[in-house]
Amino acid sequence: MIPHHDSLTEVLKQHEVDPEVGLSSEEAALRLKSHGENRLRGEKKKGNFRRFLGQFKDIMIIILMVAAVVSFSVSFYEGESCIEPVLIILIVVLNAIIGVIQESKAEKALEALKRLSVTRARVLRNGEESIIESAGLVPGDIVIVEAGDLVPADCRIISCASLKVEESALTGESVPSEKNAETPVSEDAPLGDRHNMIFSGCGISYGRAKAVVTATGMDTEMGKIAGLLAGEEERSTPLQRKLATLGKYLGIAALLVCAVILLSG
Repeated sequence: MIPHHDSLTEVLKQHEVDPEVGLSSEEAALRLKSHGENRLRGEKKKGNFRRFLGQFKDIMIIILMVAAVVSFSVSFYEGESCIEPVLIILIVVLNAIIGVIQESKAEKALEALKRLSVTRARVLRNGEESIIESAGLVPGDIVIVEAGDLVPADCRIISCASLKVEESALTGESVPSEKNAETPVSEDAPLGDRHNMIFSGCGISYGRAKAVVTATGMDTEMGKIAGLLAGEEERSTPLQRKLATLGKYLGIAALLVCAVILLSG
């Protein structure tokens, strides 16, 4: 399903919901169990010391540290200058400090995204409007939003009146986007051009809308960003995998050479 590209009729059919009635409480409970709560998740907070230690897991860093220790030991034993191994250690430590700073910034950015999450939402269930905790929203729910509200989940617009939405958190655009319910957009349209969608965490600047929830929690566009910040979607590229393999071989070779040197005196 591509909610911004499919027709509204198809989207409603796929979610098995009547826009005038909404989901039943029983169906909503089943979907909540299946999809999980409408929340942004993140990794457990780490202390700076744990973050610092985590920077030394990379095999190439381990090789550098071993090389620095061996070089320092040899230089100290032979009474030579220890500048080179000390410089290596300083560079590795500096790299670790930079890594800690970057992780801290990513965590702060994730917390900022979580603060955009809506705590309550107006939803149509069993044919009646009610206010519920936004964590209980599920795909297929019919929600109502108006000026001043934050959008509680990613939604396809069913109907709207003079709707404008502040989407700068997602698109970087400072001008509110005008929305409409009528026109499906191309499959590969960027977020800023999906005029028939409203996205979780974005503010309603003007107007009012009824919409069907198409994604919740980490499946929303905001959730995808949160996932990247939390490292959930980090994948190794082929080059990174090859470098990791090369690093392992180099590490084994370096350890063998060190062992031979130590044994030979």
